[in-house]
Amino acid sequence: MTTNITANPLDPGNDELERYALEECLKRQRVDHRTSILIIPARRCDLAKRFARLEGSIVLANEPACRQEIEGRIVAAGIGENARFAPCSLDDLADELPGEPFDIIMVHYGLCRLPYAQARRVMRQLLLKLRIGGKIFVSVHGLHSELGDGYSGLEQSIEDRYAPLAPAMAEKYGIAGSMCLYSERNLFLLMLDVGASVLRTMTTTYGNVKGVAVRV
Repeated sequence: MTTNITANPLDPGNDELERYALEECLKRQRVDHRTSILIIPARRCDLAKRFARLEGSIVLANEPACRQEIEGRIVAAGIGENARFAPCSLDDLADELPGEPFDIIMVHYGLCRLPYAQARRVMRQLLLKLRIGGKIFVSVHGLHSELGDGYSGLEQSIEDRYAPLAPAMAEKYGIAGSMCLYSERNLFLLMLDVGASVLRTMTTTYGNVKGVAVRV
């Protein structure tokens, strides 16, 4: 039976990927009564609050400079018994994080900040931080989203696609520096290439790309 997460107070709104992750957490909690979750990069605690209500054990990882902000949010959310901060970023992953191996890893858009070759290495590292049967949930900015308008990397292969957004898009969304935008096929092949078993990929109404894969 599939649990309808959207019908309860844990409703993640229109984010289908978060709904899948919450359903996975609820399923694991019913069987094992413990679920270890990594959210990277993390800043806001909205999703962590929903995992905490399911009694998951959450690690919120981001650059060391974000410690005070995230720990403040953990306290404000009242989830200190379930969540903790780890000083770690996608471009500088710790060899070992508290809570490893994880049952669930959430990667929110951070891969787009990395050149594709580096993103591939990071994904391999993250996969090894999952227990066998653990799932990774990935969101990336889409090549065919609004961010792709005027993007100079639009026609480049994914291996070479690393360029700033068009000035109008960079200003509108406050995104500086180079980005690697993904098609749904790009994300599917990335997860496949690092040795994960891809369960599903999807493109949102706004053109962003999401995927779920399992460590086998």
